[in-house]
Amino acid sequence: MPRLDDPQLDTLAMHAWEARMNAYAPYSQFHVGAAVLSADGRTFTGANVENASLGLTMCAERVALGAAISAGVRSIVAIAVAGEGPTGILPCGACRQALLEFSRGAVVLRCRPDGTHEVTSISALDPSPFTGGVVELAGI
Repeated sequence: MPRLDDPQLDTLAMHAWEARMNAYAPYSQFHVGAAVLSADGRTFTGANVENASLGLTMCAERVALGAAISAGVRSIVAIAVAGEGPTGILPCGACRQALLEFSRGAVVLRCRPDGTHEVTSISALDPSPFTGGVVELAGI
């Protein structure tokens, strides 16, 4: 897991909380923000975007990751996720898999509404990610 100092973690958490303000969540009223720190030091944010067809809803984590990838990023160092609830929230399984595509050791900040955060890693959250086994089995 990369070593990030407290000011870096605090800044990333702040960006996630700010991004949360842009969430579009008319159905669940559950607003989430995320901030991705790229290996080259840039920060990209995203907010959840709901849709009446729930399967089309986009999680904040993948919105932020998509912004980073669209800007040419191919390696991430950390992600902060900010959402309501006394213990904060962590990325869902789909987001974990997406994040693992761009870093096996990224730091994950679970931002709590009281301003504190818990630090873990994406590999700790998903120790056995999908790695393309279907492609390997197909001989491609």
